Amino acid sequence: MRDEFRADLHLVSQLLVDMAEGVRSAMRQATRALLTADRQAAETVIERDAEIDDLYRHVEERVCDLLARQAPVASDLRAMITALHVAADLERMGDLADHVAKTALRRHPSPAVPAELRQIFTDMASIADRMAEKIASVLAKPDADIAAELDRDDDAMDELHKHLFGVLLGEDWPYGVETAIDATQLGRFYERFADHAVNAGEHVFYLITGEQAPTAG
Repeated sequence: MRDEFRADLHLVSQLLVDMAEGVRSAMRQATRALLTADRQAAETVIERDAEIDDLYRHVEERVCDLLARQAPVASDLRAMITALHVAADLERMGDLADHVAKTALRRHPSPAVPAELRQIFTDMASIADRMAEKIASVLAKPDADIAAELDRDDDAMDELHKHLFGVLLGEDWPYGVETAIDATQLGRFYERFADHAVNAGEHVFYLITGEQAPTAG
């Protein structure tokens, strides 16, 4: 019975890794669609969002089944609850990549991001990609130090988010209200993607150490 439980627990962990890799790929493709007006990339992200949702449901079903059949306690119960929390954050990260892709598709064939903002969004996407990579890494091989790094990455994302608002609110902004609204929403999507990555990292850190993750600064 114990070996069966461990095998089921390993399967849940692999589903989470698959989700993390999926949302990383989704945000990468969504960013490409955003910056290069790549219609196919945008459509691929939108179509595959259902796959991430399916993985989320599989995690929920597996965990609920394990809770019912095994009645885990202590560290095993904590692992089950952590899996549910992390899966929820990853599912939301997938939704945010989907939102970016839909914005790119709505603006097609023109790029959704004007030249003045391309570097900001390139940098935000780079941080988002790094954070998604770390989540996949700590889910595949638990590492408290890597999990704790996510908070510092999020600080860098927050700085870029502030910089974006500075550009949008500048007196010399030449693109009008509609483009500014799109850029504001897009910045929020990347910022929230990072926030959910931090949440997932904090849950993993607690699972490993039994302590709350330290915060940067």
